[in-house]
Amino acid sequence: MKLAAELKSLEERIGHRFARPELLVRAVTHSSFATPGRPSNERLEFLGDRVLGLSMAEALFRADRDAAEGQLAPRFNALVRKETCAEVARELGLGEALKLGRSEMLSGGRRKEALLADAMEAVIAAVYLDAGFEAARDVVLRLWGHRITQVKSDARDPKTSLQEWAQGRGQTPPRYDLDSRDGPDHQPVFTVTVWLQSGESETAQAGTKRQAEQAAARALMARLEKTDG
Repeated sequence: MKLAAELKSLEERIGHRFARPELLVRAVTHSSFATPGRPSNERLEFLGDRVLGLSMAEALFRADRDAAEGQLAPRFNALVRKETCAEVARELGLGEALKLGRSEMLSGGRRKEALLADAMEAVIAAVYLDAGFEAARDVVLRLWGHRITQVKSDARDPKTSLQEWAQGRGQTPPRYDLDSRDGPDHQPVFTVTVWLQSGESETAQAGTKRQAEQAAARALMARLEKTDG
C-alpha cells in the first residue's frame, strides 16, 4: 500500500517508516469517516493509551530513581492526559492528516482536542503493531521530548491540589459552577467559577468545561499560596 503525500509527510514527522502503511491510515481515520471496509481508529486508541502509559511509567521510573510513588504518579498523569496528547498532536501536525466525515470537518474537527488526543494515541498503537514496543516507546520519548525531563515535581491536577488545600483546613470540597457556554459548536468557550466554603473564588475560561475548571482551580490555588506565604 502506498501512502498519500500528506500521510507520507506525517510518517516522516513521526520518525517511523511503516512496513504496514495501512496501520497509519487507520490511525488517522475518525469514526465519522469509517465504513465497514474502512475501520476507525477507536480500537487503536484503546491500545495506544496503554502503550503510552507503559512508555511514560518506564521513562519516569528510570529518570528519577529516588522519587516516591506519590511523586511519580502526578508526573505520569500530567504526561499522559488528553491535553498533553493533543498538544503533541498539534506539534506533529496530526490534525491536517485526519480523515473526517463532512459534518465533523465542518465543525472544526481537525482542531478538537479530543479528536487530536485520540488520534495521537492511535498513532502510537500503529507504531507498536508495526514494529513492537521499543519502536513505539522511542517515538513517544522523541515526540514528548522536553516534557518528560521538565515535568514538575508537583504536577498534580490543580483541582486535586485545591481540594487537598480545602480539606486540610476543614472545608468542604470546592464547588464548580458553569457560568456560561458561548461561541460556535466547533470553538466553544466555557466560563467556570470555583468556590470555596470560606468564600474565596476565581473564574476562568477555556475551550472545554474540564479545562476551565482546571484553570479556575489553578488561579485560585496560586492566589491562596501567595496568601499563605
